[in-house]
Parts: sequence; C-alpha cells; structure tokens
Amino acid sequence: MRLAADAVRVLVPATAGNLGPGFDALGMALGVADEIEVRAVASSSVTMEIEGEGADTLPRDESHLVVRALREALDHVGASQVGLHVRAINRIPHGRGLGSSAAAVVAGIVAARGLIAEPEALSAEVALDLATRFEGHPDNAAPAIYGGATVAWTDESGAHAVPLEVADEIETAVLIPRSVLPTKQARSVLPSLVPHKDAAFNVGRAALLVNALAGRPEDLMPATEERLHQQYRAEVMAATPAMVAHLREQGLAAVVSGAGPSVLVIGTDLASLGLGTGTPDWAAGIGDETWRCVHTIEHVPGATSVRL
Repeated sequence: MRLAADAVRVLVPATAGNLGPGFDALGMALGVADEIEVRAVASSSVTMEIEGEGADTLPRDESHLVVRALREALDHVGASQVGLHVRAINRIPHGRGLGSSAAAVVAGIVAARGLIAEPEALSAEVALDLATRFEGHPDNAAPAIYGGATVAWTDESGAHAVPLEVADEIETAVLIPRSVLPTKQARSVLPSLVPHKDAAFNVGRAALLVNALAGRPEDLMPATEERLHQQYRAEVMAATPAMVAHLREQGLAAVVSGAGPSVLVIGTDLASLGLGTGTPDWAAGIGDETWRCVHTIEHVPGATSVRL
C-alpha cells in the first residue's frame, strides 16, 4: 500500500480504565488530549520534538511508543517505512492512571491511518487489536479510539469493543496527584487468584454501572463498588484510597482511575460540588498530597486525524 499524505496531525484523549468494577473491560475518554504531528521525510531517520509531559525523560528515537506503533501499523497494511519527524505536545499526565501509554500507541496507529492511501485498512477494529498487542488489555485503547465510554474484551480472534450509552447529564472529574505510579508496579501487587464471591460481586456491579451510565445516576454509588483491584493497590498508593474514601463519604461515586494513583469521580453537576477544573482548596493535604482536577462535561470523541 502506498502513502497518500506527507503529514498528519492527531488528537487523542486521556482515558480512565476500569471505572471501578469493570477491571480491564470498561473505560471512558476524558477531556484532556495529546497532540501529535507526524511528517514523512526522505530519509531513514527519526527526529522528535517533545513538549509537556515527558519532555525530559521520553526517548527521541525508534523506541518511542508513537513511532513503534506507527511502524507496526504501516507494516500491518504493507505500506513502506519512511523517515519520520514527530512533534508531540503531551498534555496527558504520565504514570497517573490516565492512559498516557495507550494514547501514544493509538496516536501512532491513527497517524499511520492518516498517511496511507486506504485509511479503512486501519479501521477502528484493526486499530484496537493492534493497540491491545502493545498494551496487553483493551480498556484504555478502546475509549481512546471510539471516544465516550466503552466496554472491551478479547477472544481468540483479537480485541473488540463497543461504545456504551452515556446519558447527557453524566459528567466526570479526575483528581490528579503529584506522585506517579508505573502501571507495572500497580499490577505487580494484584493476586493471581481472587475469591469467587469477589468476582461475582464485581460482575454484578459492572452490569449495574452500564445501566447507571445510561441514565440512572442515582445508582452510581453502588455501581462503582469493587473488590478485585483497589484494595490490593492501596499499599502502593496510600494517598489514593484516602481521597476515594473522602469523596465516597460525601456521596460521590469515586474510584481509582485505571491503575492509579489518580481518582475518577462519575456523577452529575460536579462543578457545584467542588470538582471543577483547577486546584480545589478542599483537596489540599488529603493523603498528604497535592491534587488538581480536570472536569469533563461533554462527550469526548476518540482519536482524530487531519492531513496537513
């Protein structure tokens, strides 16, 4: 397959995985996005400009996730590899449970889609399957691709996802601490086996959450209870359970965002409850942390690309 464009700009949103009980299955796009600009150049080299998150730590060569995913996508459709100039404006916080690695992978795949002559060869379904090979699980990649809220799963044929209905009144707010927690560390504390009663508990709550998102916000508190991962991860992110407990005591449906340590709140009219975008005074010192908030009201679209 040939390339049909020399340059493309991609926007890809942050995401919250799990949404509490939907471990490795449920996810939602959030109102902050990375911007990636990719230009094909007549050489075999890779040059990168990085602004924002990770500007001092991320690689600027073939090992960067955006580049790796883009090259994998080009190989998948049989397109020629080219030299690349990549400019990344990273707004999604890293190591906070907001899907920054999934965003980078999806950005690379969607950039490849924007460059090739037949973009349908990298459909949403194909993009999700490719992204899941990088991520190992589809709960962040799915909303990064489809937008809104999604449920995703894998089987012998690969990864799949469908969008979920989310009522217009449903909003999210994510409280982001200064501290970081690598996903690998957060997963390392999870047990290999869980009690059957806990698995059954989560199945019921995840099903209830799907219904609550569709227009029954009064059920969000019970629907966001869970027993498969948050209690085990508490030992590696002490401030997070303190914030979750504080919010739930106020009647707010708070959960760990993805692998943490950020905290996601799902509800209605959240700004009036002190969860508008900014640095809420009431949050200062909870768990001996400093917190900032990102409030999302409207439906967040999945990754988009524009040829330049």
